[in-house]
Amino acid sequence: MKVKTQYVCQNCGFTTAKWLGRCPTCESWNTFAEEKEDKSAPETSAGSIASVRDDFKEFKALGKRTADIVALDDVESKSAKRRIATGMAELDRTLGGGLVPDAFTLLGGDPGIGKSTLLLQLAKGVLAENPELKILYVSGEESLDQIAARAKRMGVEGGGRIFLAAETSLERVFANVLELKPNILFMDSLQTFSTAYSQSAPGSVSQVREITTRLMTLAKTAGVAVWLVGHVTKEGAIAGPKTVEHMVDTVLYFEGEGTQSYRLLRTVKNRFGSTNELGVFEMDSDGLKEVRNPSSLFLSERKESVSGVAITASLEGSRPLLVELQSLVVPSGLAVPRRTAVGIDGARLSILAAILERHMGLALMQKDLFFNVSGGLRISEPAVDLAAAAAIWSSMEEVSLPGDWLFLGELALTGEVRRAPQMDVRIAEAKKLGFSTAVVPENTPKKVLAGAGLRVLTISRVRELAKLLA
Repeated sequence: MKVKTQYVCQNCGFTTAKWLGRCPTCESWNTFAEEKEDKSAPETSAGSIASVRDDFKEFKALGKRTADIVALDDVESKSAKRRIATGMAELDRTLGGGLVPDAFTLLGGDPGIGKSTLLLQLAKGVLAENPELKILYVSGEESLDQIAARAKRMGVEGGGRIFLAAETSLERVFANVLELKPNILFMDSLQTFSTAYSQSAPGSVSQVREITTRLMTLAKTAGVAVWLVGHVTKEGAIAGPKTVEHMVDTVLYFEGEGTQSYRLLRTVKNRFGSTNELGVFEMDSDGLKEVRNPSSLFLSERKESVSGVAITASLEGSRPLLVELQSLVVPSGLAVPRRTAVGIDGARLSILAAILERHMGLALMQKDLFFNVSGGLRISEPAVDLAAAAAIWSSMEEVSLPGDWLFLGELALTGEVRRAPQMDVRIAEAKKLGFSTAVVPENTPKKVLAGAGLRVLTISRVRELAKLLA
C-alpha cells in the first residue's frame, strides 16, 4: 500500500497536501516538512485522547493525588507548603519561591550553554534540602557515562536517590516512572524523544505536541515535577510549535555569551510566580556558582573616569541591576552613518540619537555611533534612556562623567525626562553599592527623594543634562 504523506509547518502545525514556500497561517518561509500521514487520520485525535486517558489511570496509581476534586480552602491552606527548596537562591527567585511538585517546566538555551549542568546542579541542591525525594534523569542525547562523568566533576552524589536513563522512547520512560515513582523527572531534550502514538520523525510538530501533552498529564495527575529541555533556534526562540510554550507552566531561558563565564536564567512565563525574573550564575570547572551581587558583575573595574560611560539601574523582574552603558562617537566616512547597538534595541538607539540632535544640538548626522551594555546584558526597558543620553553626550564632548553618579529616566520625543517605575528600589541599590549622586526626573515623588539617602539632582528636559555635567 502506498504511504501517504503530508507537509506540516514546523512553526505552527498547519498541514497541506503540497509543499508551500510560505505558510498561510503563520507566514513563515521554508518551514514545511514532509511527514507520513496516519492511516487512521480521522481517528488520530480520538486515539490520542484515549492514550492520555490510559496514562491518567496509570499515573493516578502512583498515589501522589488522592482526589480529583478539592475544596478551594484546602488548596489555599496547602499552597505555602507545596514549594520545594532547590538549594539555589537564584533559582528559587527565578521560579517564584521554589519548585512546585506538579509543575511542568520548559528550559531552553543555546547548545553548550549549560542546560544539562543546571539540571544536575538542581538535583544536587534539591536532595541537599530534601533528602527524601527521588529524581529520574532521562537523556536522549548523552550516554550514562557522559552524565555520570559530569556529575562526578560537579561533586553530585546520588545517594541512591538520583537515577539515570539513556532513552528516547516515551513509553519506556513512563514505564520507568511507574516503577521508580520519582518526585522530579528531567527530560533532555524534547526533540530527541518519540512516542508510538505518532508516526512522524522525532522532533516533528506532531511528535512534539503528543509528547508534551502526555508529559503534562504525568505532571498534573501523578504530581511529578517535570523539567523538559528544548533546543533554541538561531532566532533565539525554543524550537517547535508555540503550543508547547502555551501548554507548560513555566518557560525558562538560559542565556550567556560564549566568551563570558556568567549565565542568565530568565523567566518568560510562570503560572506560580512573577515573570521577567532573572537569576545570575557563573560557570566554572565545578559547575554553576550563584552570583549574589549581580550589579558588581555588570560594572567595570576601572579606577578612573573615562568619557562615554554612564551608570544606570535596570529592573529585571523584582531585582535592580546596576549596569554600565558605553558609547563611542567617531567621525563617519559613509553617506549613511552607522548606528550599532549591542545590548539594546537598534531602533531605540536611533531614536535617542534623533532626540539628542534635536534637543541638545549634538551634530550626530555625520558621526558613527556605537553603543554597548557592559557585561553582555540585554536591556529593553526605557528607564535607561537618560543614562544612554549621558553616555552619548560624554563621548561626543569628550567629557568624563563621575563614576559614582547614577542616571535614571525615560526620554520622550519632545525632550522631556519622565520618571521610571520603582525609583526607590533602584536608588536603594545604588546607595548600597556606594554611589553618591542620582540624576532623576523632576517629577519624581518627593517621598522617594526624601528617603534616597544620597544626593539627588533633578532635571525636566534633556537639554539640562549638558549644564548639569559641564
